[in-house]
Amino acid sequence: MKNSVVPSPEQIEALVERGPEGPIVMVNLLKYRALADYPSDRPESKEKISGQDAYRRYGAVALKALGEAGGSIVWGGAQSLVFIGGPEQDWDEVICVRYPSRQAFLGMISRADYLAGTYHRDAGLERTGLLCCAAGTAA
Repeated sequence: MKNSVVPSPEQIEALVERGPEGPIVMVNLLKYRALADYPSDRPESKEKISGQDAYRRYGAVALKALGEAGGSIVWGGAQSLVFIGGPEQDWDEVICVRYPSRQAFLGMISRADYLAGTYHRDAGLERTGLLCCAAGTAA
């Protein structure tokens, strides 16, 4: 089964109904494609760029929307190794993003300007995980 990079309606509903109150941190687990896989109807489909480069294009759009939603990146970096876990836990990069609330996150991901850039994310990622965490006091 292919790992989706887009949340299902059930996943969105769970965040809306049962997500934590107050500030949240979304932990983004990212595994990039070797080469970006754009749909054939996109001009980028003719480019030979890495999945990471395609994801960076998405990141430029997402960063603008993130700032306007009151969020910020609190940490990001390359995964060095899997200490506990199996090969499915092999990620290229981990990025932790703080939002003032889950409502701010949900508002951001429904914005037209944000959604217009998500095709770069989809082209760049082989697979992903997105973990919603209560921000706690250290974040």
